[in-house]
Amino acid sequence: MKQLVQDFKSGEIKLVEVPAPVVAPGMVLVRNAFSLVSAGTEKSTVEMGQASLLGKARLRPDLARQVFKAVKKEGLTAAVRKVQSRLDQWKQLGYSCAGTVEAVGDGVTEFAVGDRVACAGQDYASHAEIVVVPKNLCARVPESVSLEAAAFTTVGAIALQGVRQADVRLGDNVGVIGLGLVGQLTVLLLKAAGCRVFGYDPAVTLPGVEQPQPDSMDAVIITASAPTNEPVVLAGNLCRDRGRVVMVGVTGMEIPRDVYYRKELEFRLSRSAGPGRYDPSYEEYGVDYPVGYVRWTEQRNMEAFLNLRLDLAPLVTHRFPVSDAVKAYDLITGKSGERFVGVLIEYPESRRGLGAQMVAALRPLPHSAVLLGAIGAGNYAQGVLLPLFKANKDVSFATVCTATGVKAEKAREKFGFANATTDWRTVVADKAINTILVATRHDFHAEITVAALKAGKTVFCEKPLCLREEELEEILKAGIDRLMVGFNRRFAPFSAGVRQIPGPRVMRYRVNAGPLPKDHWANDPVKGGGRILGEVCHFVDYLQFAAQAKPVSVFAQGFGADNVQVALRFADGSVGSVDYFSVANGGVEKEQLEVFGGGKQLVVNDFSDKGQAEEVRQFVAAVRAGGPMPIPFEEIIASTRATLAILKAMQSGAAILL
Repeated sequence: MKQLVQDFKSGEIKLVEVPAPVVAPGMVLVRNAFSLVSAGTEKSTVEMGQASLLGKARLRPDLARQVFKAVKKEGLTAAVRKVQSRLDQWKQLGYSCAGTVEAVGDGVTEFAVGDRVACAGQDYASHAEIVVVPKNLCARVPESVSLEAAAFTTVGAIALQGVRQADVRLGDNVGVIGLGLVGQLTVLLLKAAGCRVFGYDPAVTLPGVEQPQPDSMDAVIITASAPTNEPVVLAGNLCRDRGRVVMVGVTGMEIPRDVYYRKELEFRLSRSAGPGRYDPSYEEYGVDYPVGYVRWTEQRNMEAFLNLRLDLAPLVTHRFPVSDAVKAYDLITGKSGERFVGVLIEYPESRRGLGAQMVAALRPLPHSAVLLGAIGAGNYAQGVLLPLFKANKDVSFATVCTATGVKAEKAREKFGFANATTDWRTVVADKAINTILVATRHDFHAEITVAALKAGKTVFCEKPLCLREEELEEILKAGIDRLMVGFNRRFAPFSAGVRQIPGPRVMRYRVNAGPLPKDHWANDPVKGGGRILGEVCHFVDYLQFAAQAKPVSVFAQGFGADNVQVALRFADGSVGSVDYFSVANGGVEKEQLEVFGGGKQLVVNDFSDKGQAEEVRQFVAAVRAGGPMPIPFEEIIASTRATLAILKAMQSGAAILL
């Protein structure tokens, strides 16, 4: 299918052919009829992508600070490699579209095949022929509303939430500062609400809309985009005593105390399309807010906007067929020199039956000892694992699979895969592929691993192997030991010396992990399972490797989601501890290992080579030779079981016998 993307490294806007998405539980698969180019937001996105590295740092100082932290923690070379990998991506464009439902996922009862729907959400409601969108970001389109008008719904809901925050009444005088698309939709909504509307924009004059006068507005809604706080100053001057100012746009927000204090003004923020925005439980998992507590959610604002049946035809200044969609960005970035308001991309109705097919192979699959199918191509896979597999002459790249067609096709192009797909089952079912790399988010690891093992593949699963005991049991039931898990610390150069320490041993592994953003997927209990399962497993496995014996008991205590002390006892009498925490500062080493035994000791303070290259080399050699995996199957199972027991021990306050 065709999709519009921006190459974030070069800044180029281009139309690419990518695999169509696959419907998933809680999701709705929609064939687009129209999508709306949101000139303000998308222009900012495009300009960010087209800026130099220095320009990107100036526009996003928060990201620049993250880079500096990475340099301090991981070194300049590793940080630069990470930045380059993350820049070498295609960004999906668009977040407001409308079309017809082609399929619904498990758990979706609100929509059916054939329904006309409006869709919202960055990375969901994209400029693409087919999109897959969470059910709470879809709204049914009334019969009397065209899909062309419905494509405005997301932006209309943003304007509507601003009107709600202004708390206007019939007959109120309401000023709108900024008369771009959001501003003009706001004007229409205010008129529908029975308000007297006044508009201010130095570049736009609307027929029948007067300019506001000082001290006369009951409320002012700022929909402008500006680098200064001038709109905030103007809004304060326009308001009457005890008026309200609502920020919908993007401007400076330094509030001038004198006028706001003297008039006792309220300053309110409007959160995009309404409550639910930025809440993963609402947007991604479909957990709705009870109407008795939250009357107007993001989805209910979308429905309300559609039900108003506003005449939006006068706002449409440009329409582009998807084949010419790149020209829409020449328009909104000023290259064409034309004036515009509503810019639509139109999709043909004739391209049917796309389904979730792969992009056609660019070349026949090569003959190789290791013919790799990669399922998942996130930052770690692209930054570390795939380059290491690519460097091995015995490995050929067959198919790459990711959740989005954009990422799959970009990874195919970047690493030279023959095919790209969004359906992991097609990779597992391909009889030519003999090796599967599982590098998805953690909640898919066990399911894909079991399916691949049963299909006769050799599997390299990036840690963790699974998130629940029942998943581990399913892996055991598969009864196949052609499995490798990415416990790379075993393969680091210093590890040879660890086993020279006589046993039984006293071992301590201290990990200054640093905090993750609260909304990071690894912290998500469903997708990531938390950092104990996702990361502490590394160090539990390493102590098992160092002890050369299986763990027999686990005790753990801690606080929060990523501060834990783990005590392990091993079958040979060795004992070990893992201190994993996020509460220290960056001045402390990230990792420190101490091993004592028989009058000898080994101490390691950080290390640059974490063993990934040797790990991949040994895995490929084992696949080629048909020999045993570099990590014995029983050790993989034992360390995974011990890691799962950490959570039990923390909950019970007692040691868990294994």
